[in-house]
Amino acid sequence: MNRPFATKLSFPSSADEHATAQRETPCDPAGGRAFPRTRRRAAPRAVALAVLALALAPAAWGQQRRKQPPKRHAAPTPRVLPAPPPAVPAAHPAPAQIGPHAPRVRIDLRQAIHLALAHNHTLRAERTLIVQSQANQLTASLRPNPVFDTDALFLPVFNPSKLNADNFSVNGEFDAGASYTWELGGKRRARMRAAEEQTGVTIQQVQNDTRRLTYGVKRRFIQVLLAESNLRFARRELKSFQSSLRISREQYKAGSISHGDLLKTQLQLLTFQTDTIGAKVALTRALFSLRREIGFGAVPAQYAVLGRLRYQPLRRGVTGLEAEALRRRPDLIAARREIVAQGGQLHLARANAVPNLTTTLDYTHIYGIGNLSAYATIGIPIFDRNQGNIALTQARIREARQFAQAVAEQVVTAVRGSYAQLRSNNGIVRLYRSGYLQKARQSLVIAQYAYVRGAASLLDFLDAERSYRTVELNYRQALAAAMVARARLVETVGTQHL
Repeated sequence: MNRPFATKLSFPSSADEHATAQRETPCDPAGGRAFPRTRRRAAPRAVALAVLALALAPAAWGQQRRKQPPKRHAAPTPRVLPAPPPAVPAAHPAPAQIGPHAPRVRIDLRQAIHLALAHNHTLRAERTLIVQSQANQLTASLRPNPVFDTDALFLPVFNPSKLNADNFSVNGEFDAGASYTWELGGKRRARMRAAEEQTGVTIQQVQNDTRRLTYGVKRRFIQVLLAESNLRFARRELKSFQSSLRISREQYKAGSISHGDLLKTQLQLLTFQTDTIGAKVALTRALFSLRREIGFGAVPAQYAVLGRLRYQPLRRGVTGLEAEALRRRPDLIAARREIVAQGGQLHLARANAVPNLTTTLDYTHIYGIGNLSAYATIGIPIFDRNQGNIALTQARIREARQFAQAVAEQVVTAVRGSYAQLRSNNGIVRLYRSGYLQKARQSLVIAQYAYVRGAASLLDFLDAERSYRTVELNYRQALAAAMVARARLVETVGTQHL
């Protein structure tokens, strides 16, 4: 005898869960009205309490009657219910994961970038280079210290009888002097200028590392969004296919399909289950990679992200982006400032070719007579005029110019390549959005409808299911690739937004 089975199939929704809840809830056989299970479990307790109350009621009622007159129409004491706890305002919407292990910390892209800039250990180590360069500036601004010297001669240490002031004044010799080196040729100013220019180069290099880290965080964040989207899609498809599998079982019981077709459908369930498990693993890896990029101390092990994959059209031309990149790129600015820094080194090398002047003032006391002497010492630059360092810095200036030109060409090439990649990815996304997604969904719905009514074979239904899954996953991949390409173009230009 054939059993009736449902002939209408749709994607799983909240209505299925409501129907399942109704099937699990017991009903009153007389009126068909559902009542909670807790009332059935509480019935024996209520009966026991009623019996105990009936046993104690006569004695209690008699004792109360002897003490006071009975009250008429006594109103029952209302039961005071405990007040519900105050609602705690949430900083963000409730997470998608429900359960005891649901993450409590959720961050968006902007928060992830700020946390990475504050906690990434590599960037924090790079920032210490600025402090080191500023320390070199302080060192470069220091002047030479004066030198003080003194001596005492002809002291009768081994003849104690002559250790007196008169003998010291007549036979002893005492010298005291001070000397100072005067830097000529503007050496101190040249050192300060060279150190200051080097600090500027270091700052731009750290800014370039910040730019790269920001792009890395964006790319990791988009990978997490893609993994979450794939996991949601895999769970939805698994639930939908389980509904189709239930229909197939009913068809098999009714004799509409063979046992072989039922086995094929059951084996196809394995594909959806493995896709769901793989999507969970991909999400775990993506979250771990993002946490490593941000810093393990910035976010806990269990956390989630806020955001979704979305398409953003490109509205700027490549010429304007190239001009902005040539103005903003920190690595290009650092390369250009390196030319100025090497110029400061050349100025310092030429200043070091000028010899320093050392002056000395001495006081000498000998044979009871005090003398004051002054000395001046300066080198004669006949052979060593610092020619080697001057030639070295001139070669470094030429090197810095060539390197800056090479960086500028790399910037232009990178901007054009990133721009072309973004346009290509956006074009692929527009193709999917132009109708292919809708066609894939319609094809699956038609195949399901025809398969349930026996107008299509199981292979046709499975093929439509496979095509729909392929189109959906490829669309999500294309959307994530477009977002990564946009972040890459922002990083190549050196700006914050396009």
